[in-house]
Amino acid sequence: MSSAALQDYLSGIDPAATPTVIALDDAIRTAQPNLDVAIKYRILTYALQGDWHTWVCAVQATKKGVCLRFLYGVLLDDPRGVLRAGSSVLKTWDLGFDDVVDLAAVGAYVTEAVRRYGEYKANAQEVLDASRAAAGGRRPPKTSC
Repeated sequence: MSSAALQDYLSGIDPAATPTVIALDDAIRTAQPNLDVAIKYRILTYALQGDWHTWVCAVQATKKGVCLRFLYGVLLDDPRGVLRAGSSVLKTWDLGFDDVVDLAAVGAYVTEAVRRYGEYKANAQEVLDASRAAAGGRRPPKTSC
């Protein structure tokens, strides 16, 4: 089932990104059908109970590919080794326009993020401090997304 937010988002992106964005949306909504979806921060954003400040994940189409972002991705296990560091606690899974989206893998990451939501909400400052300390105060390099 397509949401109005998805349709609005698709209308403003490169058509090359459309199949990947649709596949990611399908994987996210199949794994966690209770997530709210809206365009926030100019990206397709998924949140629990309308908590847009502490969103779970987001999909962003860029000129080079599509990014699946996890706000508190530093808490995720990342068994596939696909997450790259972002700012503070954010982690991103980069996909090219031609990449096949592994629906089960995406669903597993989203499900874990939902499971860790309460932990992040309860310990956000500690998670942020630990993430910054682990990074040694360095900013991550800019990449495709």
